[in-house]
Amino acid sequence: MRQVAFRRYGEPTVLEVVQAPDPAPGPGQVRVRVEAAGVNFADLMARMGLYTGTPPLPAVMGWEVAGTVDALGEGVDADWLEAPVIAVPHFGGYATHVGVDLVQVAQRPADLPAVEAAAVPVHGLAAWMMLEVMGRVRAGDRVLVHSAGGGVGLICLDLLKWRGAWAAGTASAHKHAFLRERGYDRLVDYRTEDFAEALASEPGFDLILDPIGGASWKRDLALLRGGGRLVCYGYSDAVARKKRSWRALAHTMRTVPWLQFSPFSLMLHNRGVMGIEMEHLWEEKERVRGWLEEVIARWEEGVLRPVIHATVPLEQAAEAHRMLHDHENLGKVVLVTG
Repeated sequence: MRQVAFRRYGEPTVLEVVQAPDPAPGPGQVRVRVEAAGVNFADLMARMGLYTGTPPLPAVMGWEVAGTVDALGEGVDADWLEAPVIAVPHFGGYATHVGVDLVQVAQRPADLPAVEAAAVPVHGLAAWMMLEVMGRVRAGDRVLVHSAGGGVGLICLDLLKWRGAWAAGTASAHKHAFLRERGYDRLVDYRTEDFAEALASEPGFDLILDPIGGASWKRDLALLRGGGRLVCYGYSDAVARKKRSWRALAHTMRTVPWLQFSPFSLMLHNRGVMGIEMEHLWEEKERVRGWLEEVIARWEEGVLRPVIHATVPLEQAAEAHRMLHDHENLGKVVLVTG
């Protein structure tokens, strides 16, 4: 099989295509012939050496794939052979084949194309965790979504509209027309405006979703109303460059509002701070599988409408990473093996 791996940390150019033996599924596992694999910000952080869960080098990234089961391990029902599936491997998805535990696999609806299916798992699970499991969004809630034009931001919007919430977003100006048509009620150009100043005259927010980190979290807190919650799900501010910078990471950590995150401050202001990191939930495979099935059900109901920014050949994974680094994408970037 072909894989995209990196032998050292660095810029996107460290990614290379290598040949490896096809994985043999063990007991309770299946092998998936990958047609499409999603690209996520965590992949960039891992390539830069900034992700705590990165496997030993040489490493193969990839948390979500769509394809077809082409081999079964001991104990797996024969009905799974040649079944179209969505899978969430714990790394290894940047490949033509990947082996996964059956519990990490869900049936892919026959009318859900592989490219679109590969855009669903990680971003869909993150959005479900933030809005349904932790955020508990309901009709009439006011929600601010940072990076509104990314894959997570767009799936979050779909779920917010499904719940009847009011949604504001931050994004580059050239994305606003599309996002407004898509359903965002208020948009701020984070490149030319301070979002906290721009939204200060608005009523407070019930929920804010922020993958930026550092000083952005501090400004978020000022926008929460009583009972409001902030969900932290990344620190992209630390990876603005394409290679690891300890100075950038130190700056981000220095600007985190540690005192405002203390239990005493949270109590005094009647607000909550939560965090998600899907990589640290893979051990709860049954729960993750249940949430993935909920996300797929929302697609079948027409609630979720994944936006594909680009499909990129597996051999050009470096270009896919560049798109995310440069915040060029409007929606999901997907690697394809064919």
